[in-house]
Amino acid sequence: MKIAIPTIDNNGLKSRISEHFGHSPFFAFVTVENNEIVSHEIETNPFEQHEPGEIPGYVKSKGADVIITRGMGGRARQFFETLGVHAITGASGTVEELVRTYIEGELSSVEYEPEDRGKFHEH
Repeated sequence: MKIAIPTIDNNGLKSRISEHFGHSPFFAFVTVENNEIVSHEIETNPFEQHEPGEIPGYVKSKGADVIITRGMGGRARQFFETLGVHAITGASGTVEELVRTYIEGELSSVEYEPEDRGKFHEH
């Protein structure tokens, strides 16, 4: 299984989740096998300025089965679900904390909307 997490920094498993998944500077892609983290990579977000659907397509092209985010709108969630990528929202913490919590079955979606949501939603 591969898990995608938008991050605000490039600090490996210690990278922190980004407030705005689509405008995050980086994405972490974490491969999990037998409930253990076996590899991870951090990539610069190629779609920081994006059109609807571009980031879900990018995340799917990287082989992700799950995306863990802080804030995500309903339209983006629909794009991910259509592509077969399970979206979890309302999360906070580091990549390692989030993946471990997910593996343990203790991470579920909660509604979350950033205070400055309108700042990024021109598309």
